[in-house]
Amino acid sequence: MSRPKRYWMMKSEPDAFSIDDLERVGTEPWSGVRNYQARNFMRDGMRPGDGVMIYHSNCKVPGLAGLARVASIAYPDETQFDRGSHYFDQKATREQPRWFLVDVAFDRKLTRVIPLQEIKRHTDELGEGFALTARGSRLSVFPVTAAQWKLLLSLE
Repeated sequence: MSRPKRYWMMKSEPDAFSIDDLERVGTEPWSGVRNYQARNFMRDGMRPGDGVMIYHSNCKVPGLAGLARVASIAYPDETQFDRGSHYFDQKATREQPRWFLVDVAFDRKLTRVIPLQEIKRHTDELGEGFALTARGSRLSVFPVTAAQWKLLLSLE
């Protein structure tokens, strides 16, 4: 029996990597995640074909910018081994990598960026545990339910 498709949100600072960048390259390793819970979602939960919402954070108008899909199973993030990388981790070894990533493939840009302020108006419908609107949540990768996915896309 096949596993139902899952949905995710992945945050990115558009100055570093935006939905436009993803559209240009097509598929990109989602490197540099250094939060264990976010890593576990990528390593243990994501599967090729899962839906991804790309959220632009830390910018003038944070919000949902586009859709993508998981394009690979998780594999070790090479930046953890690169001494010249901002994401180097001296405790990581090739035998026991600490950080994993998935490849993400572009699907489409939304017709408009859906601002966080607009999303927050639907907090009750999204549920109090929704990581994007939960107080104090800083996760850059987290699950989205099918109902949350549908609601967020209806705002487009």
